[in-house]
Amino acid sequence: MSRKKGFAAETRAAEWLKARGFEIIARNFATKHGEIDIIARKKDETLRFIEVKSGETFEPIYAITPAKLAKIIQTAETYLAKTKSKTSYSIDALIARGDNFELIENITI
Repeated sequence: MSRKKGFAAETRAAEWLKARGFEIIARNFATKHGEIDIIARKKDETLRFIEVKSGETFEPIYAITPAKLAKIIQTAETYLAKTKSKTSYSIDALIARGDNFELIENITI
């Protein structure tokens, strides 16, 4: 997928999250380990590190490989250290298929 299509999917995903009461803390938070598409929170709940994946001709969740998940975790840990946050967090996936979205919470391999 092109970077342009990916950014468009992330923008639609952020709007979808906002419509469901999430506050978008950051987008495209990058470190030497990798990038997190969206960091969000709903009120004072768990901090969410969200990987957005979209696709029409394949199942997007399968694009999150063990190596990709490891990079997301390292990047999330860097964010927590940088912000000195002690809050609970989860690594989530937001799957976009056109205008349909599915939030998969606390993904693991």
